[in-house]
Amino acid sequence: MDPVTHFMTGAVLSRTGFNRKAAYATLAMTLAAEAPDLDVLWGFKGPVAAFEHHRGWTHAFVGLPIEAAVVTGVIWLGHRALKRRRVRNRHAEAAPIHWPRLYLFSIIALASHILLDWTNNYGVRPFFPFNPQWYAGSFVFIIEPVMMLLLLAALIAPSLFGLVSSEVGARRSLYRGRGWAIAALVGIVMLWGLRIFERSKAIELARNADLNGESVVRATADPYPINPFRWQTIVETPLLYQVGTVNTLTDEVAANRQADVFRKPATTLAALVAKRSWLGYVYLDWSQYPIVTETGIDPDGLTTVTFRDLRFIYPVPIPGRDATPNSAALSGAVIVNDDRRVDHMEIDGHVQR
Repeated sequence: MDPVTHFMTGAVLSRTGFNRKAAYATLAMTLAAEAPDLDVLWGFKGPVAAFEHHRGWTHAFVGLPIEAAVVTGVIWLGHRALKRRRVRNRHAEAAPIHWPRLYLFSIIALASHILLDWTNNYGVRPFFPFNPQWYAGSFVFIIEPVMMLLLLAALIAPSLFGLVSSEVGARRSLYRGRGWAIAALVGIVMLWGLRIFERSKAIELARNADLNGESVVRATADPYPINPFRWQTIVETPLLYQVGTVNTLTDEVAANRQADVFRKPATTLAALVAKRSWLGYVYLDWSQYPIVTETGIDPDGLTTVTFRDLRFIYPVPIPGRDATPNSAALSGAVIVNDDRRVDHMEIDGHVQR
């Protein structure tokens, strides 16, 4: 999920009651809920390195105790600095901190990050490195405005109602918003339930669509934002992939355009070299519906082999995204020279140095 959703989830989780059990609980859970995305630092080593390590050990159960220790340690350092400042200014000493609870709460918030990332179609590897398999729920888009609104309401509404209460002289509660937080999380779970149900319906509709008598090897459905009844579907047959759009509210299946048919390309020598490259190994390990295509030879004798995953080629445009196949998100390219060696590699147009 996007960072804002992760941050807000940590804060809302804290308000369900954890903030009543330990000082700094909200701060710890908010930071911990986003901490796994520190793997973006691999980007300093290049786009292929970043792609290889994205959602690696920081998004796995094995990493939770380490990350929780880091979050708790950062808060401990901040607490120490605050304590020294209070001593210098002769202020009252802060209340004692229950560090084991803070550590445990951080682990819970970290686990929420893995759960949220599992819900979208990129996937996670929760059992890495013992089991490197990718798991993806594929029922929530990576940015889901409905979830963000529920979380935002849980964070803002208590303060707004607190202002109203203070104006009428009502007693101010020390810990406001528990009910709102629980309601928001219940609402998110209900949204997930609806989306899981509609996804299974979309897959069934795609399987039963007219494929000119070809047998179906497998099928999947990937979400659009906001609308739980609109899905991108991919149906694989022995010779091709059929990409389409399904509306589960009307049972409408739109998958008749020639541009939505991707025939499985033959493996050329250049494609074989590309698949054995660093990028090729990483990409094919992650991709569920890969299309590896030799796109031509330039005047210098360099052959470009592109890697695309059909889960991220949406036939109906999404605002802010170019829907043309050659500009699909999370696409890669391996450039092979005339000696059949890798010249260089790219991810989303960024060259690995």
